[in-house]
Amino acid sequence: MTVRIRHITVDCAKCYDLSLFWAAVTGFRENPDDPNLPEHTEAALNAPDGSAGLLFVQVPEGKAGKNRIHLDLQPTDAGRDEEVQRILALGATLVNDFRKEDGTGWVTLADPEGNEFCVERSAAERAAS
Repeated sequence: MTVRIRHITVDCAKCYDLSLFWAAVTGFRENPDDPNLPEHTEAALNAPDGSAGLLFVQVPEGKAGKNRIHLDLQPTDAGRDEEVQRILALGATLVNDFRKEDGTGWVTLADPEGNEFCVERSAAERAAS
């Protein structure tokens, strides 16, 4: 037997606001037949290719400690450094910079609620090295 991951779920304080941030980061979209609204306690984003979406669920407690799981993002139409700058401009914060002088490495960022994620090199950057 096998399973398909339908959603990656993120507990958060403001699910609607966080869904707007992640929609801008990923290009994922809400279901037009079931739109996310500020008063909802859940907000879903669907991947354009039908792969796992993101689900933001409002919870009363705040984030405590380091994430036990996180997303690794790979840019598809920009380089790693350009993507890091774009996501920072959207409201992310820099957690750690693991870029190396030879161009390898990644950058760890946090979304507006402190959930950590990494931005890696694009496929083109990997192929060029």
